[in-house]
Amino acid sequence: MPTNEKSQSVKITKSVVDKAPIPEGQPAFIRDSQLKGFGVRITNKGTKSFFVEKRINGRNRRMTLGRYGELTVEQARTLAQRTMGKIAFGEDPAAEKQRKLVQSTTLKQAFHEFKKTRGKKLKPQTLYDYERFMDVAFKKWQSRPIISITRTMIRQTHQEMGENRGEAYANGAMRFLRSLLNFSSAAFEDGTGHSILPDNPVLVLTQTRAWYRPQRRRTVIKSYQLPAWYQAVMKLKAPFQPEGFETVADLLLLLLFTGLRKSEALTLKWSQIDLQDYTLTLPDPKNHEPHVLPLTDYIHELLRLRLENAVNEYVFPGKEGVSHLVEPKRQVSKVVEVSGVPFTLHDLRRTFITAAESIDIAPYTIKRLANHKISGDVTAGYIVSDTERLRAPMQQVTNFLLEKTGAVPSKTVVDITQYQQSKQTGKG
Repeated sequence: MPTNEKSQSVKITKSVVDKAPIPEGQPAFIRDSQLKGFGVRITNKGTKSFFVEKRINGRNRRMTLGRYGELTVEQARTLAQRTMGKIAFGEDPAAEKQRKLVQSTTLKQAFHEFKKTRGKKLKPQTLYDYERFMDVAFKKWQSRPIISITRTMIRQTHQEMGENRGEAYANGAMRFLRSLLNFSSAAFEDGTGHSILPDNPVLVLTQTRAWYRPQRRRTVIKSYQLPAWYQAVMKLKAPFQPEGFETVADLLLLLLFTGLRKSEALTLKWSQIDLQDYTLTLPDPKNHEPHVLPLTDYIHELLRLRLENAVNEYVFPGKEGVSHLVEPKRQVSKVVEVSGVPFTLHDLRRTFITAAESIDIAPYTIKRLANHKISGDVTAGYIVSDTERLRAPMQQVTNFLLEKTGAVPSKTVVDITQYQQSKQTGKG
């Protein structure tokens, strides 16, 4: 018993508990003189609770049995005797209570803890995808305890997702669940320090080789399709179009003319743009290596005009200026409908890379423009491609795409001398 506790030892009866004074400060304790370890705790708010104290595994433990009023004195005494009997046989009631509590952790609760712990380290698009999986793919599982998710459930659900929503979606959903359950295995322990989830049931997909074999998309917008696609994109900028359509048009053009990844463009901030230096910086791209991309005059002008009407920190703001644009499905569908050219946002990146290859830009330069990680190649480690060396090939790709889209080129688009002269004169 701590030395600062107010305590008295008497036989605990209904009369004793009823007459016990309410302490002004720290809780007061009444310990039973007949059943050692049984007592009542009284707070300054008048709450009276029965407890059991016992030394378990070398530690003094105090376990609450229940409140006075919900339990009578005799009921509490009987419960205390049973609890101390379990302890005498080597059981730990507090650990058992903790085990039952943590084993009831639902998938929704686990995801809440996952976001609290790892949410700030995840990219916005990744977090958005995870939340969509929870709300759609695992909607019916949210209230399930995570320990009730079986290997059979995993296999059946993975197969159903593959048949109904596509193989890539099924794999993506299960990879997310595997990550969440790995986190849960480390985060949730029972009262004895053991994980409540010693085995991740999603591993059954690996053990049975049930993962769908990914088929890498190789779709691009072909050269003969670019004029129709470009005209459909420009129609999004028409005055009669709904609010936000022009923003999406600029996003599509930026993706095509820079080869940025979808998530990099959607979350692009004005702080990453240097219009005076004609550069765009990606501080934490997919390969985690900061990347500085030169801007051609065409993209520089697009961004300059957007900056004049900026509403928040993002280059492509979301609806009503809240955060950033997320997934412009409506506008993309409109472009597909008008142009007759089916495409995804990532197809624009592949189209940029394909354009660079078609005009014989060196492979290492293409990798640098696309910010692909160069690994496993000793020679690549000795090649340094700074931003200035990427300007000419970047302009070559821009010129090629402008020609193929049918856009009217101007001297500020075709020639990079304007940028070079502005650097010499100090005019941005």
